[in-house]
Amino acid sequence: MLTLNALLTLLAASSAAGTPLAVKRSFSTRQGTGISITPHDKYSSSIGVLGCKINVNRVAYWPMSPDCDSPCVTVTANGRSVNLLQIDTSGGAYDISYDAWNYLSTGSSAVDAPTAGGGIPATWERADISSCADVFNGTAGGLKIPMSAPSPNWLVSCPASSWARQNYQLYNIYDAICRHGYDEECTWDPTSGINPECPHQLGSMPELNSQPVWNIDYPSGTLSLAI
Repeated sequence: MLTLNALLTLLAASSAAGTPLAVKRSFSTRQGTGISITPHDKYSSSIGVLGCKINVNRVAYWPMSPDCDSPCVTVTANGRSVNLLQIDTSGGAYDISYDAWNYLSTGSSAVDAPTAGGGIPATWERADISSCADVFNGTAGGLKIPMSAPSPNWLVSCPASSWARQNYQLYNIYDAICRHGYDEECTWDPTSGINPECPHQLGSMPELNSQPVWNIDYPSGTLSLAI
């Protein structure tokens, strides 16, 4: 596994200088037709997006890595659309939150009227990050992707001028389901090769009970604490 310093060394030659946050970024819109979306009911994020800081009922688990300029995608099926934040890489499936899948399938929330089933034919396209504004529900400063400070490797892999590197907030929370660590903001200079700095020791693992992540279980629609 590449260390933080090794990743920084590999990226130093290709990383561009940062640009002002006020500049709206452009990116190549990618669209998929003929995909089959499937329900995912247990929150996870291999890149370290914290479930306690976003709406976990509006996320996507795509075959490709999240886009550094906009990890937001719009998925359309049965005449309905949802905007989803991609926070993980799947093993080849187009998985989305169970609640989002249920809405695209029936028009109802999985809590109000849960259903079961397999893949749904759908299309998708990459959207501007502003389309996912409603997914960000607990990050200081607005549209900043909330990341686990002990695991910033995805951010390091992004170009310095990308949206992700310009708009992130690190927290000293150890795991994506927010069960261990401290709910405190950390500071970090990705170009320094130095680990993020937090009020408590980085990567500490005391039990954290103030930031629960709730899953909507498939196919019952009941809420359960992510563990």
